[in-house]
Amino acid sequence: MPKILRIGAGASQTLVATLRELALTRPLLVTDPFLVQQGFSERLLAPLLAAGIPCGVFGDCVPDPTTDSIAACLQVLRAGDYDCLVALGGGSSLDTAKGVAVLALHGGEMRDYKVPASVASGLPVIAIPTTAGTGAEVTRAAVITDTANQEKMLCMGLGLVPLAALVDFELTLSMPHRLTADTGLDSLCHAIEAYVSRKANPFTDSIALAAMQGISEHIRSACAEPDNRTAREAMMLAATQGGIAFANASVTLIHGMSRPVGALFHVPHGLSNAMLLAEVTAWSVGHAPERYARCARAMGLAAEDDSEALALEKLVAGLRQLTADLQVPNPRAWGIAEQDWFGALGTMAAQALASGSPGNNPRLAEAADIEALYRRVWAG
Repeated sequence: MPKILRIGAGASQTLVATLRELALTRPLLVTDPFLVQQGFSERLLAPLLAAGIPCGVFGDCVPDPTTDSIAACLQVLRAGDYDCLVALGGGSSLDTAKGVAVLALHGGEMRDYKVPASVASGLPVIAIPTTAGTGAEVTRAAVITDTANQEKMLCMGLGLVPLAALVDFELTLSMPHRLTADTGLDSLCHAIEAYVSRKANPFTDSIALAAMQGISEHIRSACAEPDNRTAREAMMLAATQGGIAFANASVTLIHGMSRPVGALFHVPHGLSNAMLLAEVTAWSVGHAPERYARCARAMGLAAEDDSEALALEKLVAGLRQLTADLQVPNPRAWGIAEQDWFGALGTMAAQALASGSPGNNPRLAEAADIEALYRRVWAG
């Protein structure tokens, strides 16, 4: 977890105090063009300028960061005299800053740090998320697409944990429906996967269950009522809780299968998880029935006195209904050509297994199992 974790309305406005607390004086802001155009970066930087803290800006982060975008940001960092990075945005901006922080300190290429390598240290990163989903502000993970071969690389290690996280739900009030739904379902995947993971532990269990409960209760309201502060606050808290849970217990098969879909077909990360959520859960529930039944009860889908078998049925049905209510498309409906999808099954299965995440799943999958699941998910 970050050394400093501030959660609540206005947390992002404590950036000056946070920098001073950490004895950092020359930050580089890492963000995306939309947040620059909408004035988010200007509002964040105004207190720094008033306090006499100079701050550079890299405003060209791309969705699902690539090795090319990491290189561009690293060039800006090296051209200035910066001692830390302030990451403002969704998981893409946060992962960009994490990747740059590692390369700035150690050199090399991003592929040198993909799993099973472990990243021990990096430049300080202060994370300020603007979406309620990825949990990247509290995790030891970054996902970077290798431009050379379109592999979505998972990088892990303590050096990728932000030094500080300022979690301010007010920054999410303008999030559109699709982004709210996809990032919220990403958080739900984090929580469920952390709870059923082979690396689950008592610390992560309680946090994961709390995240599931908050998301299940508030995600529909957050999508339907963008200005609903209660729902937005609950979703932001759950996103951070989900991040803490999976950072310490790992994700499983859903995330392992999701990354190749994003890399090869440029499906946003949260959406590719959402496409897989119900089907992969249905395939896995029989191998950790007690755990999955507890998920159903935490989400309000099953009653405490329901049998385990009934709770599992209600969990899968509830996940299917939730993704339907939030209009999650299947790969075909999203626009992926049938021949492209089925032609990539072998590559996707190999990349999913190489990530290591499927090894944490209650039901262990081989390449043939993963290909079968991709076929099942194709048309929903």
